[in-house]
Amino acid sequence: MTKIDPSLYLPKSSTAGANNSQLGKDQFLKILMAQLQNQDPLNPMEDKEFISQMATFSSLEQLMGISKGVEGLLQLQSYTPVVEYSNLIDKKITFNTYDNEGEYTGVADGTVKGVSMSEQGIQLVLTDGKKVPVYDVVEINKVENA
Repeated sequence: MTKIDPSLYLPKSSTAGANNSQLGKDQFLKILMAQLQNQDPLNPMEDKEFISQMATFSSLEQLMGISKGVEGLLQLQSYTPVVEYSNLIDKKITFNTYDNEGEYTGVADGTVKGVSMSEQGIQLVLTDGKKVPVYDVVEINKVENA
């Protein structure tokens, strides 16, 4: 029985955030090169197989490019709500208030000085520093100049 050359093993290291269950471009090329170097001389790889594998590689590269583009679009889209709510800056809002147990206690008002995004969602930052989730806003008005 023949022994497998250890230099053909794929490296165990992985990059942060990479999904190890997916075949990457480098791994695909290493496998293809190993096939070409270790093919049976009496039964070499047919041209059709090689062309098919190269087409698969080309498709893989294109899909990786599309994936990067979609990731960029999703990242931009995550900022869209912040921009949309920025038109509330310098507006007076009325919002629902709740106690520590989450029970409704009434309404309050304040002037918006900023917009922030957190794990809890989009929040309006008031001039007194309080943060109000946008879904608690019940009324929006212009600030009256005195």
